[in-house]
Amino acid sequence: MPAKKDLRAAVGQLLILGFEGTELTPKVKTCVSTLQPGGVILFARNIAEPQQTHALLKACQALSASPLFLCVDMEGGTVDRLKTVIAPAPSAADVFKTGNKQFYRTHGRLIGDEVRALGLNIDFAPVLDLALPPSRPVLTSRTVSSNAEQVAVYAREFLAGLRQARVLGCGKHFPGLGEANLDSHHELPVIRKPWERLWQEDLLPYRKLRAQIPFVMVAHAAFPEVNGDGLPASLSRKWIGDVLREQIKYRGLVISDDLDMAGVLAAGSVEHAAVETVRAGADIFLVCRNEEHVWRSYHAVLQQAERDPAFASLVEKAARRVLAFKKKSREIAVRSVSPPSSSVISKLRKRLQRFAEQVGRAAPSADQHSMTTAAR
Repeated sequence: MPAKKDLRAAVGQLLILGFEGTELTPKVKTCVSTLQPGGVILFARNIAEPQQTHALLKACQALSASPLFLCVDMEGGTVDRLKTVIAPAPSAADVFKTGNKQFYRTHGRLIGDEVRALGLNIDFAPVLDLALPPSRPVLTSRTVSSNAEQVAVYAREFLAGLRQARVLGCGKHFPGLGEANLDSHHELPVIRKPWERLWQEDLLPYRKLRAQIPFVMVAHAAFPEVNGDGLPASLSRKWIGDVLREQIKYRGLVISDDLDMAGVLAAGSVEHAAVETVRAGADIFLVCRNEEHVWRSYHAVLQQAERDPAFASLVEKAARRVLAFKKKSREIAVRSVSPPSSSVISKLRKRLQRFAEQVGRAAPSADQHSMTTAAR
């Protein structure tokens, strides 16, 4: 059994946490300095202007003994944390409608450039869910196509654009929320789709891009036709260990979706969710809002590791993967950047505005797009 100090450090690397506010309160400082998380995630509630955001991230990093994953959800369209501080980015659906692969890469590069300018290094994008009728009211313009091959084409270029900006991307929401008619922020979706169709359709982008995706985020959705039960994929060894790791042979980092979401809390407490997602094979768990949940999830994983040598081994192995990943990607993403000048932000704003205009001109009408998609 490892020393308690080493075990605490290992558990910390498995946690990415969110917090309230645009500056570090004493409570948040204590949380980051004590738990030594693997990373932090920012939302619109944390982002007031570019220089403030950079300073906030720098303050977080100053409290950590190891490089942090500095994360954000930036997809463009409805999920755009930077639209008010720089400029709105087009949605993935609008960019895909152009049919222009260079635009797909430019989309990733521009989003990557704004993420990087503010000091962030991880973008939880692109969405690999299929654009299917059941999920359309929930996912809206976040998905690009019902054709899995075309989803992979868009995502490959978007990820390449992020890499050019020295930002790492994340495929989500594994195994796929295309057939989900409920929002997992509020309820647990149950997707009754047979394995053969999941493998050929929803899982195809992950199979195609397994070597290009730095992170895969696992969804809070149940797939009883595969699991044989109502367990969310995010807590399922079948999905993470057997399907993602063994059958797809994915070798990047696996991260749970936010454990503060009702979709996973329907299966039990946040403590239960944190322990079970690690047991299932996740390298990292996200707790994005509730500060009490951050502490409770951390201590639940630590206490389980202290009394269960087999679980402690899982924690240690995951922490080693996280630290090795950070070392390998240091020059790509983890290295710090200078505060953004007003001229840098102004240029980014103009580039985004010009790109949005180009996308608007290039995208066909809804009728034309339907015909184009059907012809592919």
